[in-house]
Amino acid sequence: MKNIFNKNSGLIWLQKKNRFLAFGFSASLLFSLFACENFVEIEQPSSQLASSGVFNSPSTANAAMVAIYAQLRNATLLTGSPLGLSNQLGHYADELNFYGDTEISTFGFYTNSLLASNSTVAGLWNNSYHVIYNTNAVIEGVTASTTLPDATAQQLRGEALFVRALVHFYLVNIYGAIPYITTTDYKQNRVVTRMPIEKIYELIITDLSLASSLLSSEDSSGERTRPNKYVAQALLARTYLYDGLWSQAANASSAILNNTAVYRLENDLNSVFLNGSSSTIWQFSPGYYGSSTEEGNLFIFTSGPPPFTALSDVLMAAFEPMDMRRAKWTNAVTNGTSTWYHAYKYKDNNSTTFSAEYAVILRLEEQYLIRAEARARTGDLIGAKEDLNVIRNRAGLDPTLAVSQQQILDAILKERRVELFTEHGHRFFDLKRYGKLDEVLGTKVGWNSTDALLPIPETEILVNPNLAPQNTGY
Repeated sequence: MKNIFNKNSGLIWLQKKNRFLAFGFSASLLFSLFACENFVEIEQPSSQLASSGVFNSPSTANAAMVAIYAQLRNATLLTGSPLGLSNQLGHYADELNFYGDTEISTFGFYTNSLLASNSTVAGLWNNSYHVIYNTNAVIEGVTASTTLPDATAQQLRGEALFVRALVHFYLVNIYGAIPYITTTDYKQNRVVTRMPIEKIYELIITDLSLASSLLSSEDSSGERTRPNKYVAQALLARTYLYDGLWSQAANASSAILNNTAVYRLENDLNSVFLNGSSSTIWQFSPGYYGSSTEEGNLFIFTSGPPPFTALSDVLMAAFEPMDMRRAKWTNAVTNGTSTWYHAYKYKDNNSTTFSAEYAVILRLEEQYLIRAEARARTGDLIGAKEDLNVIRNRAGLDPTLAVSQQQILDAILKERRVELFTEHGHRFFDLKRYGKLDEVLGTKVGWNSTDALLPIPETEILVNPNLAPQNTGY
């Protein structure tokens, strides 16, 4: 498989079997009705959805929300393409080794040599705030609508609040202090300032709590592709954990873990990332019927040396000898003299008659590890070990031998590493939360302590000086 990157346009193309799959921006036609060119608009956007006909009927209002999910899947932080966090932060930390062209944007992440002028860093920022702008348009549109049924308006408002919180959550963890945008008013947005991280978490929690109260407990999509109450609770549990609110994190996770009629661990590791998995909390539907995931297209290779990326040796060494995740979720490729490994959580990288795998964004295993850590930090060491051992036992491992609080926390960090690898930057965020970035990544070429945050795009500071000062080190 040959990887061709157009670094000027930001489109990524993967050539396979004499055809091309585009992994650039491709939302639906409806999305184009309310896309804005830049995060900070200098002129009033030409489309005002609140006064348009989009929110007059459930079908078009739902289409507006579906278009946002398409943008998340195709072009934003959570995309499985090379532009997403699974790839970029996997290289930025220690999960992935880079084998591609040095002109490709990922090389800057791998060598920790990003600049404030980097177009990919700007793309992460701008595409994310485009999504936020669109969620605000939905919130304003359904609130102003006099024709939408109350149940539809409530569900869509809850979904939009969830997505708004979700994107801000990732932005605050990669850029630090950021603006929290809650309106489509360009006059306000063009002069916004960055808020303290503590305030950002407060606003995320407010949005997620309201979303949880608005969303139904049922799965309206039938495929776990539309957020429900438990999806909001899952992200709320993670946010509480990151914010150091341990008891709240444990309670939010328990709300999901106790719903065993809906959410259960898959005993077969090969079933975890299949559409229909009982451990999936929320996932993206494919771009078209029969397509494989972008993650499968990105990570799988069949001959060596790897054309783009492979799992790092230090990650492979982190698996314990009897860990079935190494056997089930990684795959070896050899050329006879050298061996490389690729992520094999997603096993399809070709179109088929139906999409057997959807891109999983939130899953039950993380909730066990969230509750384990939250319990450990509050002194409930027995409960923490119980949750940790649920994940270890499913992987074919014996119960942990950790005894002290610090030993248990270290065991949880290690477990998160081998459970959540190549999933949206967990490893980088975990090292940051544990205060171990310099300890673990300090030997990487180009690593500096200030790399804990990405630079604010310089183009944004030039347009809106209120976004200054730049993050330290850039």
